[in-house]
Amino acid sequence: MTKLSVNINKIATLRNSRGHDMPNLVKTALDCERFGAEGITIHPRPDERHIKYQDVFDLKKIVTTEYNIEGNPTEGRFEEVVLTNLPTQATLVPDTLSAVTSNAGWDTVTHQEHLKKLVKKYQDAGIRVSIFVDPDIKMVEGAAAIGTDRIELYTESFASEYAANKEKAIEPFVKAAERAQELGLGLNAGHDLSLENLAYFHQNIPGLLEVSIGHALICDALYLGLENTIQLYLRQLNK
Repeated sequence: MTKLSVNINKIATLRNSRGHDMPNLVKTALDCERFGAEGITIHPRPDERHIKYQDVFDLKKIVTTEYNIEGNPTEGRFEEVVLTNLPTQATLVPDTLSAVTSNAGWDTVTHQEHLKKLVKKYQDAGIRVSIFVDPDIKMVEGAAAIGTDRIELYTESFASEYAANKEKAIEPFVKAAERAQELGLGLNAGHDLSLENLAYFHQNIPGLLEVSIGHALICDALYLGLENTIQLYLRQLNK
């Protein structure tokens, strides 16, 4: 069964816009779990424009499902807060300080030795590691050579091409997923997955263990309510 991990970055963005504590991030995480989410994802960035480093510690105290911390392992306090809080999973993402959101996967061939050391450090601490990659066979193979536990397929291209030609859009993801299975890699996915495209993606990707969804889910929740929205996303994963 594919797990739904809710990325709550956008809740933190809304909170920070007024400088107070509304909406409350901890309550939102608890509610997401209560409404059926099987994981909570956060992506702290050095400028703390949404998730603040203190949030990482506060959420560690209350998350009872899978706790997934995403981020660039070479920037800010990412390594410190991950190794201190010991989440279920660390997802390594190569985003830059200027990036509005994650916009590419790792080049797992060029950065293989660097990533190999980082992955081992987190694994030695008992943390499952996932590497964010594009749906490229060479990048999947490079990730396997690094020794990561899982990869997370960057699904923006699928989402952007879905309406025009969903069969063509999903083709590279199917190939990447099949290669990941052959290599014994666990498989996650995320970025711009939505109620519109999630069921089709899930039905066609073999071995999909987890999807991490934030922006679309929070946008839907503005109209449909958080509990109803989470249930609708879970329904897409059960079709």
